[in-house]
Amino acid sequence: MELYQLTILALVQGVTEFFPISSSGHLVIISKVFGWSDQGLTIDIALHFGTLGAVLVYFWRDLWQMLLGLGRLCLGIPNAHSKRAINLLVATTPVALLAFFARDQVEAYFRNLEVIAWATLGFGILLWIADKVTLTIHRCDDLKFFHALFIGVAQVLAFIPGTSRAGITITAGRLLSMDRAEAARFSMLLSIPTIAGISAVSALELYQQENITIQMEALIAVGLSFIAGLIAIATLLRWLSHSSFTPFVVYRLILGGGLLFMVYS
Repeated sequence: MELYQLTILALVQGVTEFFPISSSGHLVIISKVFGWSDQGLTIDIALHFGTLGAVLVYFWRDLWQMLLGLGRLCLGIPNAHSKRAINLLVATTPVALLAFFARDQVEAYFRNLEVIAWATLGFGILLWIADKVTLTIHRCDDLKFFHALFIGVAQVLAFIPGTSRAGITITAGRLLSMDRAEAARFSMLLSIPTIAGISAVSALELYQQENITIQMEALIAVGLSFIAGLIAIATLLRWLSHSSFTPFVVYRLILGGGLLFMVYS
């Protein structure tokens, strides 16, 4: 794969991973629109690994506090950070249980424009409804066990390209009356165990291939998507402190409609 192709894919991944517009869907779209060969799940997950690094760096304080919170939990003196860490583990459980079985199905059946188009439209509309009809009263620390599980079950739908992992978890958070920025924050933190688990499996497979070319391409993809991801996280959280998800919904409607036109014409 050419360097300019990796650069475009990395920038797209870095921006779309945390915006509620589907990173996996955009990676497929970019390849098909430009007539490139599908980069495959190995490069896709390398790109995700870069954005994993971005969220780890951006939220390092939160992660450290949650780690200390787990320590306090073990000592029998839990605090709010202990609760947040447990909620993230609970929300990760559904996708962890299904990831191994779903990966092959995703690669075989769902990586096509028609599925992406309908998912982009349908889940975009669902995000708009959740954002407009629910209250804004809860923060991350207000989540209960079943709230976290609800968000985790919703995240399973992100296996369908075009759904958007960020989009569906934020939608679930808004349905639970979470503040917009807080819903996005929890979604970003939830990406850590999810992407880390999938990336670890892919990294092992990549190492076992002993293909120097693919390994170098993966390293370049990681670095570029890391930089783009940091910028995207800061931009989205700043935006949501005073605005809604409507621009992202409008974008999804335009993109989904355009894809359906391409597919059925």
